[in-house]
Amino acid sequence: MTQSNRFLPYTRWPDALAQRYRAKGYWRGEPLTAMLARQCELAPEAEAILCGERRFSYGELDAGSSRLAANLARHGLGVGDTALVQLPNVAEFYLVFFALLKAGIAPVNALFSHNRLELLSYAEQITPRLFIGSLTHPLFATKGCESELLISIGAELVLLDGNGGELGLTRWLGEGDAGDSPSVSFAPTPADEVAFFQLSGGSTGTPKLIPRTHDDYLYSVRRSNEICELGPHTRYLCALPAPHNFPLSSPGALGVFEAGGAVVLAPDPGPMSCFPLIARHRVNLTSLVPPAVSLWLQAAESDPSVRTQLESLDLLQVGGAKLAEAVASKIEPLLGCQLQQVFGMAEGLVNYTRLSDPDEKVIHTQGRPMSPDDEVRILDEAGNPVAPGEPGALHTRGPYTFRGYYQSPAHNARVFDSDGFYCSGDLVVQDADGYLTVVGRQKDQINRGGEKIAAEEVENQLLHHPAITHAALVSMPDSAMGEKSCAFIVTTEPGLKPLALRKFLRERGVADFKLPDRFETLDALPMTAVGKIDKQGLRARIAHLIAGNPLTTA
Repeated sequence: MTQSNRFLPYTRWPDALAQRYRAKGYWRGEPLTAMLARQCELAPEAEAILCGERRFSYGELDAGSSRLAANLARHGLGVGDTALVQLPNVAEFYLVFFALLKAGIAPVNALFSHNRLELLSYAEQITPRLFIGSLTHPLFATKGCESELLISIGAELVLLDGNGGELGLTRWLGEGDAGDSPSVSFAPTPADEVAFFQLSGGSTGTPKLIPRTHDDYLYSVRRSNEICELGPHTRYLCALPAPHNFPLSSPGALGVFEAGGAVVLAPDPGPMSCFPLIARHRVNLTSLVPPAVSLWLQAAESDPSVRTQLESLDLLQVGGAKLAEAVASKIEPLLGCQLQQVFGMAEGLVNYTRLSDPDEKVIHTQGRPMSPDDEVRILDEAGNPVAPGEPGALHTRGPYTFRGYYQSPAHNARVFDSDGFYCSGDLVVQDADGYLTVVGRQKDQINRGGEKIAAEEVENQLLHHPAITHAALVSMPDSAMGEKSCAFIVTTEPGLKPLALRKFLRERGVADFKLPDRFETLDALPMTAVGKIDKQGLRARIAHLIAGNPLTTA
């Protein structure tokens, strides 16, 4: 097929691999929007989205997104154009997403927690013709500020959800917007072209953009559904930010739409928001990041009566960051549901523990790759394969793992090897059954006078302490050792002494060189927009403290 000049550029899979993935049925040559068409044939009146008091059937989701796609096409937007979207967890997020896919417009879905800096960075990368936002965002709270922002973004068409006046999004989604205007044609991009951009999940810096095609992303959704056993019975609570890869495709909302289930939207992942929704809508599946899991467990421990609100919940997926074993072991006893660990990345590779796995795998590992054609290499610093059971850097390629960040050749040269394997930056151990256990990040290692410390190993041990609810180990500068370690903790026992904590870690078998050199207690750990601990911020904090308060030995 000859590539149109209007298709967005991206790094393609080599022909031999692409042919293999098509021959095996992974890539079927259909757009992501095909899932809506199928459900409209099977059960158009079935509930697709529950958002507050509003309910949208599959027929309504399909019709509403088609109306918006037609209106955008009428405005001259289509294949080759890009959009910057920033909406909270509301039904309009999915209506807009499917509309843009139908019209061949590739969106970047910014998280609602992102601010001016991130939005302008995305706009610079994709030069959007369209911006869709929400007037509930703080950026629009001060009159006049929104004009400056929108001028900086540079989109020729702006649609705002809420009381947006003539160009309000609601009007473009409404029944009567097209009026007597002539019909227009619109169509998604071909299945092997860019459908939309995902945001990289790194814990530092502005996220880079990941081009995802219909073929690769739809395969990841279908395969996730097979492993997680989704069907029309599934009622999924989307409590994490809707654009994030985890609640979008692992299997997430798209998996639910593919299976014919219903998505229930929560404004945030806190127990006060989620528990009543689970009870009201008989939710049986949801996904959380570890900090939110800790909040749920605390709520269930402090008030056992709230557990009755979780009676319908069958499966809790946990991903986005390493889940400590001490926390994992509490989920079934306290929340009454099965745990599934998910270790994935917006760049591609997704690992699941299986629903039939023994507790040993579910509690102690982050699962194994979901596709038979996921290729994994675990390498040492010299690029050599490590021995089984030894930690190393995770490299991967496969039918849904991308081949390069959008228009970032210099960065791609650093993170891809000559065989097209992507270096994720994760440090993992693989067991004989192919299950991975995350032990840290390459850039999260602390080099203490030549001794390497994987931060997550120490964090997991700290979380076994009954008074510690959250822990993060980061490096801090030291003139003699180069780096030392500081443990930031959140505790239910004020005045917890460093000496006692080091004794606790020694008794758990932690080597002396791994013991934190310093402890700092916080009310809460700072988080990034994607729900990960903001270690960059913690490193800056301890460096500042050291500058005015020299390190002392406890």
